Amino acid sequence: MADTILRVEELKKDFGALPVIDGWNLELTKDERIAMIGPSGCGKTTFLKIIADLERNFSGRIEKNFEKVGFVFQESRLIPWISVMKNLTFVSSDEEKIRFFLKAMRLEGFENYLPSQISGGMKQRVNLVRALAVDPDILILDEPFASLDMPVKFSIIEDINSLRDKKRFAIIMITHDIKEAISMADRILILSKRPSKIIEDVKINLEEKQRDISSTEFIKIESILMKKIFSI
Repeated sequence: MADTILRVEELKKDFGALPVIDGWNLELTKDERIAMIGPSGCGKTTFLKIIADLERNFSGRIEKNFEKVGFVFQESRLIPWISVMKNLTFVSSDEEKIRFFLKAMRLEGFENYLPSQISGGMKQRVNLVRALAVDPDILILDEPFASLDMPVKFSIIEDINSLRDKKRFAIIMITHDIKEAISMADRILILSKRPSKIIEDVKINLEEKQRDISSTEFIKIESILMKKIFSI
C-alpha cells in the first residue's frame, strides 16, 4: 500500500537461547494508531526498540518508509537540574515550536520550573513535548501512563488525540490497560505468551466522541477484548 510507512515480515528475536518474538507480521499506515497488549516478557518493548533502531539484532524483514521517531518511555528521563525549557531545547532549538506543544500539553507557564517542582503527570507531558518537538512520523509510547492515576492519564490521552488530529502522525503504543488502548487505537494487536505471536488484530471502529470510557460502545468493545485477552 502506498500509505504504508512500516511493514514487518516474519520478525523473530531471541535473547541467546530464549526465544521472545516468533514470526510477527504487521503493517502500519500513515496516521494510523496501533496499541499492543500482551503478557510481560513477550517482546513488546523489544519491538519498539527495533522500530526505533535501538535494537538491531533480529531476523526477518522490516521496511521503514518514515524518517523521524518520537519515543516516550514509562519513566520521565528528564535532566533534574535544568528547567523544563532547557530539557526541551536539547531536542529542538525552535522555541516557538516547543511553546506550541507546551501549550497543547497544558504546560504553558511552567517553562522555567525544574522537574522536581512539577507533578508526575506534568513530567510525562514534558516527555511528550520532547517527543513531539522532533515532528515525528511515528510516535512510540512505551507504557507512558502506567504510573499515573486515571483522571490524569485520560486527560493526557485526550490531548494526544487532539494533537494527532492536527499533526497527523502515526502511533505505536504498548500498554496493559485495555481502556488506554481503546481510547487511543484504531487497531489493537493481542500478543501471546513468550515466544510471542500476534494472535489477533482487532479493529476499533469508534468515532472520537465514542472513545469516552463511559460510552455504551466503549464498554461493549472493552468487554469483548477482556474475554479475548483473559483466554490467552
